Amino acid sequence: MGSNVDIVKGVYEAFGKGDVPAVLGVMDDKIEWRQPVSLAPTFTDQVGPQAVAENIFGKVMTLMEDYSVNPEEFIDGGDIVVTLGRYRGKGAKTGTALDARMAHIWRFGGDKVTSFETITDTHLWREALGM
Repeated sequence: MGSNVDIVKGVYEAFGKGDVPAVLGVMDDKIEWRQPVSLAPTFTDQVGPQAVAENIFGKVMTLMEDYSVNPEEFIDGGDIVVTLGRYRGKGAKTGTALDARMAHIWRFGGDKVTSFETITDTHLWREALGM
């Protein structure tokens, strides 16, 4: 098994290809997925891979067009990996472009992701989504 950074890189690669089962496969059954509070009620914290698939990934693919997550830098803290990069796309209803910086915090327990948190410019997200 590779390092946790390698696992995270694989997650982004799989997500970019639309391979959601591979993304969900690295998650602990009780993963805690944290979203910025100011994106509620559209996006809220979730527990478990299925909830993430339905309430995060499913919504993003419905609400955004040409959506991508673009990692630019990986910071290896062992059981904690931080990714810096950009979200890009446009709101499906508004047509407003999204180009927002992001930081992802991945926490591992063994070879599974037990916690994920996203930090981003929610003002830009809200504009793109028409919130």
